[in-house]
Amino acid sequence: MDKVGLSGKYQTYPEYKDSGVEWLGSVPMHWIPVRFKHRFSEKKKASNPMLDAGSISFGRVIYKSSENLAPETKASYQEVLEGEFLINPLNMNYDLLSLRTALSEINVVVSTGYIVIRSDERLHKRYVRWLLQEFDVAHMKTLGSGVRQTINYMDIGNSFFYEPAKIEQQKIASFLDHETAKIDTLIEKQQQLIKLLKEKRQAVISHAVTKGLNPNAPMRDSGVEWLGEVPEHWTMPKISHIGKVLNGSTPDKTNFSYWDDGTIPWLASGCLNSEIVVEPSDYISVGAYQSCSVELIPDNSLLVGMVGQGKTRGSSAILGIESCINQNMAAIIIGKKIKVKFIYFLFQAMYEDLRELGRGGNQAALNCEIISSVRIPLPPLHEQIAIVEMLDELLIKLNGLDKLAAAQIEILQERRTALISAAVTGKIDVRNWNGNAMECEI
Repeated sequence: MDKVGLSGKYQTYPEYKDSGVEWLGSVPMHWIPVRFKHRFSEKKKASNPMLDAGSISFGRVIYKSSENLAPETKASYQEVLEGEFLINPLNMNYDLLSLRTALSEINVVVSTGYIVIRSDERLHKRYVRWLLQEFDVAHMKTLGSGVRQTINYMDIGNSFFYEPAKIEQQKIASFLDHETAKIDTLIEKQQQLIKLLKEKRQAVISHAVTKGLNPNAPMRDSGVEWLGEVPEHWTMPKISHIGKVLNGSTPDKTNFSYWDDGTIPWLASGCLNSEIVVEPSDYISVGAYQSCSVELIPDNSLLVGMVGQGKTRGSSAILGIESCINQNMAAIIIGKKIKVKFIYFLFQAMYEDLRELGRGGNQAALNCEIISSVRIPLPPLHEQIAIVEMLDELLIKLNGLDKLAAAQIEILQERRTALISAAVTGKIDVRNWNGNAMECEI
């Protein structure tokens, strides 16, 4: 608790006892041990195809699209109603982050792979929501068997928890509802800040590489719709006029001689997640280089993603090492009189427009011909250098703010998790909570 600042802020119970349950630790003396199966029952599977389809998403039951769901499949789904609890018992070892339990606030049908349970009248439903969440995070993911590490209701039913009085459950639920809502609001503000910083970054880059740094410069129509006006003295060359555009290739993966003991760097399109690529994805052999139509791309070239419905198509990165590339990328080998970092920023600015050029067919894709034909605004070299220096300096500040906001989100999320755990397991006493922080020494 100390890590997230809970120690010293909340009261503890007067007396504790060892629960004998690892995920609970010590619990308040008056809490009683109960097996889940003595307070919960598994709901018998009932179909109700008139309801919308649903699923669990990070601790909430949500609606999901039925557009591609066959009627016979939906008819086989089971009902979960408002006030019932839904548990995802599948692939426990596959996803350790998602919250797998939820109190349903909607009426839906879900896959029969889910477990639907009901609590009895001795339990407060909103308290159970938090109890199950802590059980999931602290213990449930350790249960299960088989390759897919799947659990069943008896795995849950035979587990123990310690039960406070119902009025105390209500207090714990109200406390957690209130306090987590406040934390969620703070997290949302930080997420909104990150979104605004991203938008500002894009706007600043776009303005700098298309309008320049001199607000008083005479302007002219670029002749390119997405650009609008550009400084009058800038040129508008095609990409093919400033560099050579090359495609890559992937040597046969089943020919181990092409990959074993390779010495020549080779890149997959995942490298486009970085601004500057300095680490190869793999190495290919001299034999592969000589036989498979691969070409060494010099460093200081610009890499561009050409294929994919995701973010890769249109993404770019500066090549910081001499390397071969795969067929899903193009490399623009840029002349020495042009600042490659300026072209990189320019491709950041025209990302969405470049992606649009690659639409059509079964798989949206760019190609070397399309990239070569794109016209770009190009200032004189000294202006390119000045624009890059300004953007580098400003982006250091924006990235610093972004990291600060991301770190704050991580701290808030840790605090939220710790608060839920502390309240549900009795490490803090919220019986006298009235909506205000309870400042006292532990």
